[in-house]
Amino acid sequence: MQQRDMQVSLAALIDALPEAALAVSNDERVLALNASAAAVFPGLRVDETLVRGWRAPDALNAIARAFASGAPQQAQWLDRVPVERQFEIHAAPVAGFPACLVVLRDVTEARRIDRMRADFVANASHELRTPLASVLGFVETLQGPAANDPAARERFLAIMRDQARRMARLVDDLLSLSRIEQNLHLRPQGVVDLSGLAHEIADSLRGLARESGATIELRAAADVFVFGDRDDLLRVIENLIENAIKYGGPAPIAVSVERAGDMARLTVRDRGPGIAAEHLPRLTERFYRVDAGASKAKGGTGLGLAIVKHIVARHHGRLSIESRPGEGSTFSIILPQAPERA
Repeated sequence: MQQRDMQVSLAALIDALPEAALAVSNDERVLALNASAAAVFPGLRVDETLVRGWRAPDALNAIARAFASGAPQQAQWLDRVPVERQFEIHAAPVAGFPACLVVLRDVTEARRIDRMRADFVANASHELRTPLASVLGFVETLQGPAANDPAARERFLAIMRDQARRMARLVDDLLSLSRIEQNLHLRPQGVVDLSGLAHEIADSLRGLARESGATIELRAAADVFVFGDRDDLLRVIENLIENAIKYGGPAPIAVSVERAGDMARLTVRDRGPGIAAEHLPRLTERFYRVDAGASKAKGGTGLGLAIVKHIVARHHGRLSIESRPGEGSTFSIILPQAPERA
């Protein structure tokens, strides 16, 4: 087969592949590459040497081994520019052609999910282990040295109750997060009065706010309806206002509901200490806390904003967070408005 015919055949072959692929000659020239490969390697050109557009020693060694051995070879490649991506490289000689087929499989998302799963298990285990160890320690104390000490028994039982409630809150949040993730692809079809829901939650939390020295100031436009699940949106508003009460300090909390074109916006603003910029991108990560000690002392599980993010995503909405140290924090959710009440 002539060189030109070979290149045409290889081009037709790799164009049919869904992943980035290219064909390389035994003198390391690019014979063909598909559109996906061209997007990964904008500097690669057909009939030019491979190293001009791709400097990856491990991948080049795998291609050389494939030519030398006549057997498929594998390698890993980490692309750091413009964003970090990880690829599995598969290089295999093409029977009947003096060429090697190189396929790149992007495993960035799979590796990220694996890391998230491992981190999640580790964090959940740690969060449960601490109160569980505390409860077990007090049980052993009550069975031993404090068995006949009524004052110690009452004090230890109160601590055990608090720790048990902490574990129950954590389990409830984990179950809620799992349920939301399972239904993430199902967009809610109900219609909810966002203003009415905000009034309901604000009224129910005014007592908690008074205990913290805070007040809730609500300004809501009438009849702002959105497509959504009432229980889920109730949890979103409750989480945001509770966080403002816990971390906003003894100051007014401003809650507003308004229309923004064909969208509805709910905003919760506190006048607390604020959050440094480096923490903002990670606030919705599971178990991420700006101040772990303060969060645990206030009964936080580290899952509240993760739940908010997933619920808002399921409702095809957006969550925005703005904060500066010393200037408080503003949390906003933007949801599609329902055109009518029914």
